[in-house]
Amino acid sequence: MAVPAERGYYRFVVLFFNCMLTFGSYFCFDIPSVLQDQFQGNLTCNGSQPNGTHHNGSTGCVEGLGMTPEQYNLLYAIYAWTNALVVIMAGFLIDKLGNRFGLFLFSFLTVLGSSIFALGSHFKGTPYLLPLMLTGRLLFGSGNGSLTIVQNRITAFWFKGKELALAFGLTLSFSRLGSVLNFFLTQRFENHFGIQWTLWGGTILCVLGFSSAVTVSILDKVGMKQLGLDGTIQEASKKVRVQDIRKLPLRYWLLVLTIMFFYNGVFPFVADASKFIQDKYPGYDQQTASYIAGAVYDSSLVLSAIVGILIDYVGMRGILAALCAVFTLPVFALLAFTFVPPLVSTLWLGVTYSFAAASMWPSIPLVVPQATLGTAMGLATSVQMIGIGISNLIVGRILGTKSSEAKIPLWRWQQMMIFMLANTIACIVASVTLNVVDKKQGGTLNKMSKRRPQTEAESRDDADRTPILNNEDDRNSIN
Repeated sequence: MAVPAERGYYRFVVLFFNCMLTFGSYFCFDIPSVLQDQFQGNLTCNGSQPNGTHHNGSTGCVEGLGMTPEQYNLLYAIYAWTNALVVIMAGFLIDKLGNRFGLFLFSFLTVLGSSIFALGSHFKGTPYLLPLMLTGRLLFGSGNGSLTIVQNRITAFWFKGKELALAFGLTLSFSRLGSVLNFFLTQRFENHFGIQWTLWGGTILCVLGFSSAVTVSILDKVGMKQLGLDGTIQEASKKVRVQDIRKLPLRYWLLVLTIMFFYNGVFPFVADASKFIQDKYPGYDQQTASYIAGAVYDSSLVLSAIVGILIDYVGMRGILAALCAVFTLPVFALLAFTFVPPLVSTLWLGVTYSFAAASMWPSIPLVVPQATLGTAMGLATSVQMIGIGISNLIVGRILGTKSSEAKIPLWRWQQMMIFMLANTIACIVASVTLNVVDKKQGGTLNKMSKRRPQTEAESRDDADRTPILNNEDDRNSIN
C-alpha cells in the first residue's frame, strides 16, 4: 500500500504551503514602488497631519520621508546587491545542510529585515532614516532571495518529472498575488493609517511566511522519510563541493545570462513605473498609476499556472525563452517613443514575463543534478541580482538626484526606456546562443514533454540519485 507521500495530493499540499513562503515577502518588497511619492515626498507640508502623509492639492506637495530619487532607487539596489552576495553561499549551505535549515533561517531574516525597515520610517528627518531602512532592506534581501532558492529546490524535488512548470507557475502566481494585492491595497491603507503602519503591515505578512516555513519543513521531512530518500539526499549533499561550480555546463551559464538580461528590464521598470506614468501621461493620479504599474503582476498572476501547464505539455523551453525576449522589445519601444495608453504596455510585459518565468527558471533543474540545485539556483539568483542592482543604479542616475516634487523631464524617462531596450536585445542574443548550444548537446531544453505515466519511485530515482559531478558520467549527465 502506498504511503501518503507517494500519493499525488501530498506533493500539492507541500506546494501550497511552499507557495505561501513568499506571499508576504513579495507584498513587502514592492511597497516602496506603490508609495514612491511618499518615500520621496517633503518632510512637512503646511496643514499636514502629524506622522501622516498629506497631499496638498493647491501646492502639489506630498508629505513623506524626504528621499531623493537616487536614495529611493538605492533601496532596490541594495536588495539586489545583497542577493548577489548572499545567495551564492546560501545555495551552497542549503545543498550541504538541507531545506529545513534554509527555511527557518531565511524566513526569519525576512521578518527581521522588514521590521527594521518599518522601524526606520519612525526616524524621518533624522540621519538615522536612510541607514536603518537600508539595513532593513539588506537583511530582507538576504532572506527573501535565499528563501526563493529553498522554495525552488523543494518544488524541483517534489515535481521533477511531473508537473514541474505548473508547480513553478503556481509558485510564481502566489508570489505575484502578494505583489498584486500590494498595488491594489497599499495606497488605500496608507491613506487611512499612514506610511509607518503600512510598513508594519508588510512585516506582519512576512510573519505569515515564517509560519508557512515551519509547515513546509515538517511536510518535507515526513515526506522524504516515507519515501526513504532522506538519507540518500543527505549523503549526496555531503559530497557537494564549491569546486563543482566550475563543472556547471555552458547551457546553464547561458540560461543565467538570459534570465539576468530579461529581469533587468522588468524589476527596475516596475520600481519606477508609477512615477513614470504620472509624469508622462496626463490624467493619472498616484493610485491609478499604481494599478497600471501593477498590471505586470496581474497578468503573471492569472497566466503563470496556465502557462506552466502549457509548457509541461509542449516543452520547447529554450525557444519560448527567446520568443519572450523578442516580444518584449515593442513594450519598451511603445513606452519610450509613443503615448499609447500605458496599460497596454504593462499588460503586454506581464504576458511575456509569465512565459519567461515559466520557461527559464524550470529549465535549470533540467541541466544540473538535484544535489547541486541549490548552488546552481543561488548562482543564477546572484547573477540576476547583480544585473538588477546595477540597472537600478543606472536608472537612478538617469532620472537624476533631485526631489520628486516636480516632474522628471520626459527625455530622462525616454533614456531609461532605451536602457531597458538594450537589456532586452542582450537577452535575445543570450537566448539565441542558448538554443544553438542546446541543439548541439542533445536539445534537452526543447524536447517535447514525455507524457508516459511514471511511478513515484521511477521519477524520484531519476531526480535524486543523480551523481554529484565527480566523474565522466556526471559530466555527461548534465551537459
